[in-house]
Amino acid sequence: MQGNRAHRIHAYGGPEVMSFDTVPVPAAGAGQVLVQVKSAGVNGLDWKIREGFVRDAFPLVLPATLGIELAGIVTAVGPGVTRFKVGDRVMGPLAGLGAYADLVAVDEGKLCLTPDGLSDVQAAALPVAALTAWQALRAEGELRPGQTILIHGASGGVGSFAVQFAKAAGVTVLATASGSSRDYLIGLGADRVFDRHTERFEDHARDIDLVLDLVGGDAVDRSWSVLAKGGAIISTAAFDIAGRIPPGRKGQFFRMKPDAVQLRAIAEMVASDQVQSAIAEVTDHKGLPAALERNRTGHAPGKIVLDLTL
Repeated sequence: MQGNRAHRIHAYGGPEVMSFDTVPVPAAGAGQVLVQVKSAGVNGLDWKIREGFVRDAFPLVLPATLGIELAGIVTAVGPGVTRFKVGDRVMGPLAGLGAYADLVAVDEGKLCLTPDGLSDVQAAALPVAALTAWQALRAEGELRPGQTILIHGASGGVGSFAVQFAKAAGVTVLATASGSSRDYLIGLGADRVFDRHTERFEDHARDIDLVLDLVGGDAVDRSWSVLAKGGAIISTAAFDIAGRIPPGRKGQFFRMKPDAVQLRAIAEMVASDQVQSAIAEVTDHKGLPAALERNRTGHAPGKIVLDLTL
């Protein structure tokens, strides 16, 4: 490995603001491990940060390295580290930026061991999407058999996990997505899929206990009318939802919190084929800017993953 390469943005904007730079190798501080990154997940937050859409929620000092989740190998441990040793395969979310680099210093509490049954590419597709789905579905309390939920943007990484987790809890699952994803989502357990291009979900959905919004925009405003009494909207995309809640309704913006125990349990379920994790595509360094654009404009169901070994 030559130095430490990183995909950074030097200003806010489109793909043109990204560059592949050589940066200093970080040191593993107290409670941290140094990870040689093998793969990193591509997320919608990456291009939203790049374009400055969320600069108030995620203020940056530029230049900044993008990427919010990774899988790799521990190459050094800092003082006080007890959970990992050099050579361990690990995976996890950063709860910050920096995963699109060869070497990253990460707090050990954010990571779990990668199950033997998962490749690094498979592992990198899990942390943010799987933990967000698991936690967001329970933001208003545990799911109960007999409830009905509506998931907006169900064919993406978070949505795909949310459909499966909700169905396993005995919940009726309604979903919005492009029509081309209908069979995929039905296969994951969705009971009904509304084509977001040709169908108005609010004309059919009623008495929804929980709306999980993964797309933002007018989907939030159109969803208040379908909620059951006591129902709520949990949004990972509408940062301003607090100011859009009608009287008598409940809603909140949700942000995932790293949880190594939860992540390991989910990773084991994926490794043992109890939960499906779809990889939409794998890209290399040169293809990352274009992959971020495909994430922005739409791509095949599942997750895009950057393979840093290619």
